Amino acid sequence: MSVSKFTLPDVGEGLTEAEIVEWKVAPGDTVTINQVLVEIETAKSLVELPSPFVGVVGEILVAAGTTVDVGTLIITIHSDSGPNADASADLPAAGLAVEAGASAAQTADSDSADTTTLTTDTSSSISDEAPEPLLVGRGSAATMPTRRRRHSGSSVAHETLAPEPAVRPRAEPLESTRRAASVGPVMAKPPIRKLAKDLGVDLALVEATGPVGDVTREDVLRGATQASVFRNIQTPEWPVDRDEHIPVKGVRKAIAQAMVKSAFTAPHVSLFVDVDATRTMEFVKRLKASTDFAGIRVSPLLIMAKAMIWAVRRNPTVNSTFTDEEIIVRHYVNLGIAAATPRGLIVPNIKEAQDMSLLELAAALEKLTMTARDGKTSPAEMSNGTITITNIGVFGMDTGTPILNSPEAGIVALGTIKQKPWVVDGEVRVRYVTTIGASFDHRVVDGDVASRFLADVASIMEEPALLLE
Repeated sequence: MSVSKFTLPDVGEGLTEAEIVEWKVAPGDTVTINQVLVEIETAKSLVELPSPFVGVVGEILVAAGTTVDVGTLIITIHSDSGPNADASADLPAAGLAVEAGASAAQTADSDSADTTTLTTDTSSSISDEAPEPLLVGRGSAATMPTRRRRHSGSSVAHETLAPEPAVRPRAEPLESTRRAASVGPVMAKPPIRKLAKDLGVDLALVEATGPVGDVTREDVLRGATQASVFRNIQTPEWPVDRDEHIPVKGVRKAIAQAMVKSAFTAPHVSLFVDVDATRTMEFVKRLKASTDFAGIRVSPLLIMAKAMIWAVRRNPTVNSTFTDEEIIVRHYVNLGIAAATPRGLIVPNIKEAQDMSLLELAAALEKLTMTARDGKTSPAEMSNGTITITNIGVFGMDTGTPILNSPEAGIVALGTIKQKPWVVDGEVRVRYVTTIGASFDHRVVDGDVASRFLADVASIMEEPALLLE
């Protein structure tokens, strides 16, 4: 019998330490390749670490709640001699750096059970022997995850690494099932009903996308606003303890360091503009009624995101990074979306957003939001952003002075959109009005560039038809 040692890997982005949040196994448990051993919290996200070994758990060497350095031995696994054991022992724990990060994103997808499937290579001859398990992220392309399309008629471009199986995606129930669900009793599991009650969501008004017309967790979250998801459900009593001491670690520690670095490194300049967003609201209403956008959450944030991408193309300097030696102007947009989660503020980004259609961007925004709410955002999804949106309007705020997401040179804050008196052609009318605020790194972005950029964003919010040019 051999003993395999599992050390804390670097799950990406130069991780130096992480906190052990929860062990998923106990001494004496039998584990297989890819079985989740432990959940850790890095400076950016929660990550589940899969096992690279087959065997029986020996010792758990680090208790939950402890912060340890990368490379620290955290668990041992006893393996019997044999082909599988030898193969698993050859996989170094440090080799999980990429796989663990990918596993977190894959776990979020598997929770919804409608976006990821595994395919196997059927071209090889059939064998009576069971295939050996492969560690997540390893093996042939035939075993890589495959994205299913959410809507057969949409143009959403999901990444496809292997041929898609000839099955109907869960996210596209039959129209007859939808109609039956809308007029009959709502089908939902007890946990889903409780979630809907906590979030104030009427299940009767939620479009069910489950395999048999049932309401899923994603359906409930789609029907709730971000503000309702993170509001306090009830006012608690005053705690008995007069003081509460919260260790500064994980995401909160990363936020503090990033904010200090941003505030005291980049000289901020902020601008604000009031916008008549009535036509944006009308446009959003039409998109919600469109069959192409069926099942996808559409909000003014989508138009704002598209407006920023358009404005970046016209004012590329705002999409840059300043270093002591040079200014790096990026001719692509990895669009960051500031997301308030129970663990703190994180900023995942949509890669190559400039190449996405409005429908593709809507799907990417929804996926990003769902993953962030579930705490499954991977480090890779929060790296290499180029410019950021913070949507403080969902919390009822008119505007704010956003702090740059270093090393980015620009960030835009979208305030709440509400009806106000507005002068149109010399007459006072009731219009949907919002205030857009933006901050820029003044070492890179001069006042005229910042003003032109914000004016371009405002023009799209006032007239979304300009996106068609």
